[in-house]
Amino acid sequence: MTLEEAKLKHEQLVRLIERYSKEYYVDDNPSVSDAEYDQKMEQLIALESEFPELVSITSPTQRIGGTILKGFKKIRHEIPMMSLGDVFNTDELTEWVKKVEKDLEERDVEFSLEMKIDGLSMSLIYEDGILQSCSTRGDGTIGEDVTVNVLTIPSIPTRIDAKGHIEIRGEVYMPKKSFLELNKEREKNGEPLFANARNAAAGSIRNLDSSIAKSRKLDAWWYYLENANQLGFKKHTDALNYVKSLGFKVNPETKAISGIDNILEYVAKYNKLRNSLEYDIDGIVLKVNDFSKYDILGYTAKTPKWAIAYKFPPEEVITKLEDIVFSVGRTGKITPNAVLDPVRVAGSLVSRATLHNEDFILEKDLKIGDYVTLRKAGDIIPEVVKVIKERRDGSEKDFKMIENCPDCGSKLERIEAIHYCLNPNCPSRIIESLIHYASKDAMDIEGMGEKVVEELFNQNYLTDIPSIYTLSKYRMDIINSDGWSYKSVDNLLNAIERSKANSLEKLLFGLGIKEVGSKMAKTLAKLFSNIDNLASKTVEDLLKVNDIGEVCANSIYNFFRNEKNINLINKLKEYNVNTTYLGSNLINENNFFFNKKVVLTGTLENYDRKEATRILEDLGAHVSGSVSKATDIVLAGENAGSKLTKAQNLNIYIMSEEEFKEKIKE
Repeated sequence: MTLEEAKLKHEQLVRLIERYSKEYYVDDNPSVSDAEYDQKMEQLIALESEFPELVSITSPTQRIGGTILKGFKKIRHEIPMMSLGDVFNTDELTEWVKKVEKDLEERDVEFSLEMKIDGLSMSLIYEDGILQSCSTRGDGTIGEDVTVNVLTIPSIPTRIDAKGHIEIRGEVYMPKKSFLELNKEREKNGEPLFANARNAAAGSIRNLDSSIAKSRKLDAWWYYLENANQLGFKKHTDALNYVKSLGFKVNPETKAISGIDNILEYVAKYNKLRNSLEYDIDGIVLKVNDFSKYDILGYTAKTPKWAIAYKFPPEEVITKLEDIVFSVGRTGKITPNAVLDPVRVAGSLVSRATLHNEDFILEKDLKIGDYVTLRKAGDIIPEVVKVIKERRDGSEKDFKMIENCPDCGSKLERIEAIHYCLNPNCPSRIIESLIHYASKDAMDIEGMGEKVVEELFNQNYLTDIPSIYTLSKYRMDIINSDGWSYKSVDNLLNAIERSKANSLEKLLFGLGIKEVGSKMAKTLAKLFSNIDNLASKTVEDLLKVNDIGEVCANSIYNFFRNEKNINLINKLKEYNVNTTYLGSNLINENNFFFNKKVVLTGTLENYDRKEATRILEDLGAHVSGSVSKATDIVLAGENAGSKLTKAQNLNIYIMSEEEFKEKIKE
């Protein structure tokens, strides 16, 4: 057989096997027996053995897993994978629907209602029908290339009948049956059990051994065609029908609905049915069905305004409060925590819950030994709801707030409702600051999690943040410790070395400046370009920045006036830790839009809403969704509507698209 003949035969076999896979895994309607399917697969394997140049990552033979990766490559999403805003009860949902209808100035807007799958968000990219990559959501802008692992999911096509660029987004999940089988096997092998199916799915996809992902029997639902507009679709549900026709699994419970009563009826139905489904859901997603409305409604910094996630009311269970113990945070904050008789709630086993502070415990009238109701706020964070006082038998013990730090013994100080350990050398505070510095949203030092930090601190290899960068001198000592190998130590040291090259915003967040979260750190880095420039600013300078209030400004100012912090930063500079902003869009404070509050309304001819928002934010503007007296500029396109009218009534500066184009060039 010539190579050309082999190529033709290979193409025929691949198409046949892909068709059989779709019939079996997607349509649940196989046209051939398992034996016939296996026979075709054996023919393909034999052909690729004879002609190895025919093997590609999208071949059905590559779905069997077994590839061992050294790590995951990063993939930048062409269009950010935004998260959704949440509502937690039907009143909030009704209010959101009414707001959408008000903003669109129409009644009974049609929404697509879909299951909110409790899994791992995923993006698939196809070019001319061939799968190019599968990537996780990551931070929304940059995800991880997990193609090898996702290809082990048989319901995902590697080829589709479509030309050009196609991006499909959805959720990889572990069916309940697969989850139960997995935990049964792990229990049998003496391995720790997974807390819930979502964690198991995420761990499977992010495992460097693709045979692990294959063995976990994952599946996926696909819920969004990213470039639907360019492909000519007017409605989201039409785009989903197209996605389904290409061979993807689209959730059959999806339905287009208008009218708040009908929406609430759908929500109530699936709140009752959620436990009978073969997969976990934690709510319902609503999306405006008409794509033309998306730019009118717009976006916040993190979420689209044309979609929302309704989270089901949390499941409540009863358990016993066995004890109350205390933890020390990096700021010295003392947090009382409930030690609970382990109980399963919302899919995971819970044995601890935060009790926030002394006042919370006293208001709830909690006693050690009480039976309490427990739930997960937003199906994530365990919280004690109330005491079941009728179950008290007199053996319960009153709660008494501690007076000294449980770690260093220093006298605690109460500031408002919170108790603090103010000893800067408290071991717990140092450990927490190290964990925070190494965390993903901060310096992202892979392999430097809570347990590793505690171990290295207890062995005196870590003493403060700068000591992270001297860890290499203890390389052989750590290698000789239990649980470490040459590879694991070198991986950690390489991750530490890589962190030196991070952009300024990662460092600012990692330093743990009070009131400075990751978003504020990015704003400060963009505005001031390097840490010395930021450190030189007065409180008055900082107050000129949008979203910085007096408390935040004073916190930043005082941080850079503290001698210990100055020494810390100087040490980091000595170890060649980058202290400048590496982004491409440093903000020029002299540009027209700097620090202005801008509202976009109507349809722009040359920019979609996301692009115009990005341009404005890169120029230092604060983009808002509603007009108020505080608004500086309204950028008005065609069919601007009520926002333009309100701006005119408030005598706010109205800018045309033509003027916008000129101003951004200045």
